[in-house]
Amino acid sequence: MSDSSPLPPVRLHTEAELARDALSTPLLSRAARLARWAGPDTRVDAGGGLVEEQLPAAAEALGLSGDDAAADASEAWRVAVDSGLVEIVDEEEGTVRAGEDLALLTGGSPHDVLAVWLAALETVLADASVPDLDGLLDEDGEVDLSALDWDPEAEAEFLDGVLGNLYLLTAGEDAPGESPVPLPALAASVIVPSDMGEPTNDVLEQVSDAMMRLDDQFRMLEPVGLVEYQPVDEALMADADEEPAAPVDDTDVSRYGMVRLTPLGLYGMRARLLEAGFEAPAVGDLADKGADALLDGTAAFPPAAAQAETEQWLQRRESLTAARELLAAARGSDAGAPLRRLRCQQALSLVGASAEPALREVLDDAELGGLARVWLTEHGAADVPAPSEAMVYWLTIDTVAAQLAAEGNSEELRALVEGLAQQHSGFFAAVWRVDHPATADVLEAMGRLHPDKKVAKEARKAAFKARSQQGG
Repeated sequence: MSDSSPLPPVRLHTEAELARDALSTPLLSRAARLARWAGPDTRVDAGGGLVEEQLPAAAEALGLSGDDAAADASEAWRVAVDSGLVEIVDEEEGTVRAGEDLALLTGGSPHDVLAVWLAALETVLADASVPDLDGLLDEDGEVDLSALDWDPEAEAEFLDGVLGNLYLLTAGEDAPGESPVPLPALAASVIVPSDMGEPTNDVLEQVSDAMMRLDDQFRMLEPVGLVEYQPVDEALMADADEEPAAPVDDTDVSRYGMVRLTPLGLYGMRARLLEAGFEAPAVGDLADKGADALLDGTAAFPPAAAQAETEQWLQRRESLTAARELLAAARGSDAGAPLRRLRCQQALSLVGASAEPALREVLDDAELGGLARVWLTEHGAADVPAPSEAMVYWLTIDTVAAQLAAEGNSEELRALVEGLAQQHSGFFAAVWRVDHPATADVLEAMGRLHPDKKVAKEARKAAFKARSQQGG
């Protein structure tokens, strides 16, 4: 991902809903319980972890049992310390007390709760980038550092890259996060070069290794609420010497692991991306800003997200005032103006008939008169003056320029271009004269897009005339 281009806008749950989710995550709730359990007799080691002899009592306080109880209690304690729920009073004595942030979980705002959860998330993400040391123990139970091929920075970057791709896949959906992503596809997204056709055996082996690492990491990230994860089927890993067969259907794929960001995870990933300098918009960010910010900000949004953002913006304003603001912000001859006017037109389609006076006020405006007539006609207004031929052609150029900016050379735009050339006889003979900054660019695009070679040639000739006229 590049931090120079905005990421898709995400639709987040409210902070109140997210805070409730955070408080119910297994890891944060355990950390809070240990913070309340800790007392004057609780002792920690030099690193702030619970001393080993206190782990059984901590596990019992959490209702944990079994082989992993002590490790789970130790992890919950570390999260409690790192997220400010526990404070170390005296490092030499190893004494602790409840941290100031513990009270935020019950008496703070939803935003306060989420800040504590984000701190817990960072602890788990750091732990997830550390390799499993159990397999590196020698005969004496000591870690064999010579067998440790670990680059902490590279490992953290790998996990960040995977989570970034998962965020993109989640944010790009109409209903964020509802479709889990197969683990092989997610691993391949960071391993296989985008320009590689058929992956080599070496690359496939790297993908397989990455899947196994991610399987461990997502198992760690699920208790903090970042992801929902269906682990890799243990049966597939039963024989380490035998490569599992390639999945043959959707049911088979699910055995290789399925993961999705939770709504809380989506919030957490966006917070991390913003912290890292990415532009990561969320629907609702523009609701309290001016119409110019709305039209510019939603320019690159997918249609559903643009509509959701615009609906929130309109809810805070009276219809007539909103319409006047939108129309004023839609003016301009800069390169972004056509797309602003398209977003304005889409916004106005959500405004009721009470906005009619604002549209009548701009009927004689060269840039807005055409879209005003369209709106008034669609709303059944009386006495809508017919547009001049010049206004029709100007609106046509403006509309195609906006669609080019919004979608590029899409099938919808190709169909629009074909329709325009069919509906207007002598279209290209007249349209090159239109006094619009994008006239030549639009005609060149029509020449590229139209499937009929003869019509495409007419469009290119018209583009040349328009370019010459602009130059003169």
